[in-house]
Amino acid sequence: MNSLITAFTQGIIAFTATNIDDIIILLLLFSQIDNNFRRRHILIGQFLGFAAIILLSLPGFFGGLVIQRELIGLLGLLPIVIGIKHLLNREEENTEVQTVNTDFIESSHPNLIFSFLLSILHSNTYKVAAVTVANGGDNISIYIPLFAGQNFASLGIILAVFLGMIGVWCGIAYLLSRQATIGYILSRYGKAIVPFVLIGLGLFIMYERGTFDMIKSVAGIF
Repeated sequence: MNSLITAFTQGIIAFTATNIDDIIILLLLFSQIDNNFRRRHILIGQFLGFAAIILLSLPGFFGGLVIQRELIGLLGLLPIVIGIKHLLNREEENTEVQTVNTDFIESSHPNLIFSFLLSILHSNTYKVAAVTVANGGDNISIYIPLFAGQNFASLGIILAVFLGMIGVWCGIAYLLSRQATIGYILSRYGKAIVPFVLIGLGLFIMYERGTFDMIKSVAGIF
């Protein structure tokens, strides 16, 4: 039970730390909503893009099935290095999102299932998914060590948390898109805490996998 609670907590922390900047992109996307570019395109595109990121991160889990757990913990150095890199590079980043345009006009259809299928097939959905994957490329280096060393139950909890947080993230971004002041504060100061969260996550991964004990035992030999 404790391992599942730990997995739940890790999932929330990892998703939040790696997707602070995604809030900014979502804010920009929601500001472009019109008759052709719908909220569902953003939501479905986010799920599709994040699913691709998860698939690219799964080798960490499968590698963890055959590699010693303590050695897997060394992968926790990745988020630590990324966090330190963010601390050393405090230059403001300008997030650019291309305006989504298309000649295909989606019509409202009374059949909800058919309308949902149209949304999946819509080019806007894939453009949002592409932006999500491009922006989340660095997430893979965080998720690989997170997935490694988990059992199937813990991995399921983490993935469920991720999927749930996508919906929460979209909801928050949509509400913030209507509150300019809050959106500005988040975009300006939200990234400041990310390096510390990443470093803490990396240290926790190493601790939870028993890596520190392994390092102590190896150091004791010498």
